[in-house]
Amino acid sequence: MNHDLPRGGGTKRDIVSTHAVFGAPCWVSLTSRDLEATQDFYAAVLGWRWRGAKLGEHFRIALADGVPVAGIAAVAAMWQMAVAWTPYFAVRDADEAAARARERGGTTAVGPLSFPPGRAALLADRDGATFGIWQGELVSNWETWRRAAPTFIRLHTRNAFDAAIFYGEILDWATEHPGCCEVQYEGGEVVLRSGGDVMARIDSGAVEAAPDPSVRPHWQIHFAVADVAACARAAEKHGGSVLREDETEAILRDPDGAQFTVTSRRAR
Repeated sequence: MNHDLPRGGGTKRDIVSTHAVFGAPCWVSLTSRDLEATQDFYAAVLGWRWRGAKLGEHFRIALADGVPVAGIAAVAAMWQMAVAWTPYFAVRDADEAAARARERGGTTAVGPLSFPPGRAALLADRDGATFGIWQGELVSNWETWRRAAPTFIRLHTRNAFDAAIFYGEILDWATEHPGCCEVQYEGGEVVLRSGGDVMARIDSGAVEAAPDPSVRPHWQIHFAVADVAACARAAEKHGGSVLREDETEAILRDPDGAQFTVTSRRAR
């Protein structure tokens, strides 16, 4: 598997997650060509510290104030993979979720594979946006993880409603299952909520506009930070670049080319 993943307890077919939210993002991970350079960049920009991971020397866990928040895997060059941030969604059964994705026109890049005592897969939706699924306990408490780093994730795609149906049928959004996420339409976007808090947004532009064929569908990770401008300057200083910046948000690119967004905590 190409990403470092949450760990937990259980067996292959009867794992029960320790948190009560299903279908929500539960982890983010990054592929890298140079592990040391990647660690130095994100330490400078986001203040992360690092520890080793059980998956081996090519993997690291990022810590924000001591809380595990992300996984880094130095496998992009080794496996000729694209460098990118990828969100993982919590599911009850990774095999079932992967099968649903394939039935609905998605593809499986890796897995589902067992990472004792968990189960994971890397998938792509009908338009090619990559995402992961995770079955099992998490590396840290879900609420603690969510509040320590990511603000939310956003899918930029060609047709928000079509994408929402695809993900909803795979991840049990807006169902009667305990712990599932609610889906609403707000301000031109499809919004995923859990307990009233925004977990994800799906955006395809104006409602009246036809799907834009020029959009390359992808998930964008938004990290909550205290000072957007300071993160942008640190990114430039350490080999990255700033694609867009305002007072509350900046889209950054790391030296390998992976894009991510920093969002002011005050704007949440």
